[in-house]
Amino acid sequence: MHDSGTASQTAPAGEAEQQDGSRHARKFGLPVATALVIGNIVGGGIFLLPASVAPYGTISLVAFGVLTVGAIALALVFGRLANRHPQTGGPYVYAREAFGDFAGFLAAWSYWITTWVSNAALAVAAVGYLDVLLPLHGSTFWTIVAALLCQWLPALANLAGTRYVGAVQLVSTVLKFAPLLLVAVGGLFFFQADNLGPFRATDDSAIGAISASAAILLFSYLGVESASVSAGEVRDPQRNVGRATVIGTGLAALLYLLSTVSVFGTVAHDRLVNSTAPFSDAVNAMFGGTWGGTAVAVAALVSMIGALNGWTLLSAQTPYAAAKDGLFPAAFTRKRRGIPTFGVIVAVTLASLLTIYNYTAGSTGVFETLVLVTTFTATVPYLLATAAQIYFLLSGQGDKVRPGRLARDMILALAAFGFSMWLVGGAGYAAVYQGVLFLFVGVLVYAWMAARKRRVAA
Repeated sequence: MHDSGTASQTAPAGEAEQQDGSRHARKFGLPVATALVIGNIVGGGIFLLPASVAPYGTISLVAFGVLTVGAIALALVFGRLANRHPQTGGPYVYAREAFGDFAGFLAAWSYWITTWVSNAALAVAAVGYLDVLLPLHGSTFWTIVAALLCQWLPALANLAGTRYVGAVQLVSTVLKFAPLLLVAVGGLFFFQADNLGPFRATDDSAIGAISASAAILLFSYLGVESASVSAGEVRDPQRNVGRATVIGTGLAALLYLLSTVSVFGTVAHDRLVNSTAPFSDAVNAMFGGTWGGTAVAVAALVSMIGALNGWTLLSAQTPYAAAKDGLFPAAFTRKRRGIPTFGVIVAVTLASLLTIYNYTAGSTGVFETLVLVTTFTATVPYLLATAAQIYFLLSGQGDKVRPGRLARDMILALAAFGFSMWLVGGAGYAAVYQGVLFLFVGVLVYAWMAARKRRVAA
């Protein structure tokens, strides 16, 4: 079922979302909303994570545990907030409701940057796995073409309508879970304790080793807000958004932890430290042969195309909600078949230009810095959203919070806020510096939009 009619460009974000009457616009149910969360959290990073944290030793599993607790606390807070404000926009809606237009704009602006820069990063990573199947490394032109196809195919699925977005997301999530579960669960049967290596493999203190490995793992948990950002497209959002967020985050966290433990136990530590394809090495160690590289490449491609499909949707939803309130250009409110088409096109175009720049300029250092910036820019709306929940609870506006649950919700909100602050610290000084510059550019855009909005009102 879905609502009929078209979304009004002047309606405030607080009103119920409406969809056009096209058969291509369809509300997401709980399975698709959950798949959206899982698909956006589990991108391509999981295929490199075990090797990335192996140099710190098995103490990195402790960092995984801490991050998982923080991510689930954040997911629970988003579920509570979505129950209170079940509209498209997620953190933008919560921040604006609590602190006004400027805070809402900062949440929307920083989250928008996160989405399209992440899309560029995912496309480049996808090409790396595609190179295993179809050697492209000898041609810059075909490498660029492949990267652009990885971005535009999910964008076309989005432009076709929410019906196709949901279908792609559900299928890609199921397909990528199969090989990941093979390693995560199957690897436990081939587990050898001798492969684990030392508990702490560096000279850092225990706290230092945990923090250092956590910094690498931080980007892996971005996406817990996915269902809340698309709440307007979810059927019965007050019931399903919270459930999808918690279930999706929990399943992604379980998959991360099991697969890392399995790889640690099947690949010798000294080999894992230098591995560029840890899942391939794990499959080869489990079953013999060298077919693991091809299988993992296919799984990684499916995983990242699914993530690109979901992130492309999110890249249009937040500016759509902000544009309805006059904080983004009105063009972002253009919607067709349940999808903000202008936002999709702008985001994929910016991501494409960034990708082309990366390959033609050969400045991978700059590109990697921009990817790290996304860790910081994503935490800005996280901090504002969790602060909004704290504000609602302290100001007595938690009208949908039962008295007996007030203390529990406050503890969750404080834990999620602390987790978000840890994310900022883990992004590193350079990323925070670059991210603040991005935010200052946004302040100029806000000044222009706020002045224009005031003139229209006058």
